Amino acid sequence: MKKNFIIIGCGRFGASVATTLYDLGYDVLAVDSSEETIRNISDKVTHAVQADATDEEVLRSLGISNFDVAIVSIASKVQSSILATILVKELGIPYVLCKAKDALQAKVLYKIGADKVVFPEKDMGVRVANSLVSTNILEYVDLDPEYSIAEIVIPKSFEGKSIAAINFRAKYGVNIVAIKEKGGVNFNPDAALVMEKGDILIVIGSGSQIRNLEKVK
Repeated sequence: MKKNFIIIGCGRFGASVATTLYDLGYDVLAVDSSEETIRNISDKVTHAVQADATDEEVLRSLGISNFDVAIVSIASKVQSSILATILVKELGIPYVLCKAKDALQAKVLYKIGADKVVFPEKDMGVRVANSLVSTNILEYVDLDPEYSIAEIVIPKSFEGKSIAAINFRAKYGVNIVAIKEKGGVNFNPDAALVMEKGDILIVIGSGSQIRNLEKVK
């Protein structure tokens, strides 16, 4: 069954998440206290409502318990962010992702039930920095303080060799999630798969492990 999402706070980050999910075919309810913000996003999501997301009765009236995921994107208003997070969890939303402006706010959000906290500016900075200094890494995303996921163009020395022959886990400490080939994306590829020029590895590991793999020629 297709998930539906409620986005609380439709600034740049919230609006970007909301419109992207909607474009991908998901049902999205956008909520913001600003009439102008709601007016600007109303034709880019399933529903858009001007409302105070820190008011429990307002959230109940929106049928919030029917949503699968809530994105709380009001990091600049710390008290509102905390209260909205508490309410959506108490009202039964299974998964809540919150935007935070610093580590302290993130710590509080996790304490009160947030399932995932992101730092959009920091995360984007990491991705841009890695793209500037790396010739092989196409995408780089921090999953948590210890693990990251990256898309890496296979080095020339891997061409014509199988996954088993390279022994990624033992030699580099990374796990292969998938391989992008000419025919599409191959998830959980077989160890006997032979890699070809232009293939892209999607791997998970620590930042240092991924950087070591990226240095292979």
